[in-house]
Amino acid sequence: MRRPYFIPLIISALLTACHAAPPAEEAAPEVRTPVTITTVDLGAISDSFTLSATSAYTIKTAVKAPATGYLRQINVKIGDYVQTGQVLYTLQTKESAAFRNSPLDTILRFDGRFEVRASASGIVTQVDKQREDYVTDGEQVCIIAQRSSLAFLLNVPYELNRYIHVGGTVRIDLPDHTSISGTIQSPLAMMDAASQTQSFVVKLLVEKEVPENLIARISIAKEVKAFTTIIPKEAIVADETQQNYWVMKLINDTTAVKVPVQKGIETSNDVEITSPHFLPNDRLVLTGQYGLADTAAIEIINAKEHE
Repeated sequence: MRRPYFIPLIISALLTACHAAPPAEEAAPEVRTPVTITTVDLGAISDSFTLSATSAYTIKTAVKAPATGYLRQINVKIGDYVQTGQVLYTLQTKESAAFRNSPLDTILRFDGRFEVRASASGIVTQVDKQREDYVTDGEQVCIIAQRSSLAFLLNVPYELNRYIHVGGTVRIDLPDHTSISGTIQSPLAMMDAASQTQSFVVKLLVEKEVPENLIARISIAKEVKAFTTIIPKEAIVADETQQNYWVMKLINDTTAVKVPVQKGIETSNDVEITSPHFLPNDRLVLTGQYGLADTAAIEIINAKEHE
């Protein structure tokens, strides 16, 4: 009896199924680094340093006793504003003090008392004598400072004097976070021996009540560039030696390339780029660029998502 012809075909089909190739593996998805981006800015930047300045009255008048005697009455205290000719003290001479109940001169009825008057208008900044104090002829009893003479004394190390320009306008930052404008005037012809600083008078451009000996801060510009390329300081990456710097520039929405740069003026937040030349619409990686290759796949996210 002859075998059916279809049995070898079944066996061949089973062997083919057993040795069939495995299905191809799926390609791994491309890894993209999440980054935030910024743009290049064209504007002004300056290199500056900050110095301390102390408020002071540059014009002061000393009120002195016109004779030797006792101060019987005092009409002034520190902080008072006085006018020229105002009576500040009443002084009785030591000779008249011995004749308490009778005048020294019966014709003129002089009792030996003098009125000590203000010789100038201003603020009383110092009171040296009090009621019933004994003073000698010409001894200082108080000091009057002219209000309009209020200025700040800018303390400048001698090696920085070349950056101080007489007539220049500066901003005076006060401890209460307010600021006023001033003009640099002539320097004082004397150095501080301990700190080796020279004082420059900074005259206020607006009238403001400021106590004497208040310490403020004044920024002085060393170099100013009015129109240059500026990027955020956070966008720059440096190597371990802090000798080479670069940024990651976007060539499209998913790829960033490494671009070496040269820095210029640097502030606390921004950096001037002197080379290469960037366009205002160029996009740079702001955060997430550390460890990226020369050409890296990126994913742009906004700052809130990054946080």
